[in-house]
Amino acid sequence: MADQKMLKITLVKSPIGAVPKHKATVKAMGLRKLNKTITLPDNPATRGQIQQIRHLLKVEEV
Repeated sequence: MADQKMLKITLVKSPIGAVPKHKATVKAMGLRKLNKTITLPDNPATRGQIQQIRHLLKVEEV
């Protein structure tokens, strides 16, 4: 478990004009402001969230 892959996720586009479901996903991921970065585990749930709002994010493997 110590060697679990992580993803560095940065919000690069504002969700202001986005669909309400996408806004909720951004908020659920913990992204509050533009250009803020979070680190989340690389698992199917996180990948699904990223897939839904991929046009708003920049994702890098850590």
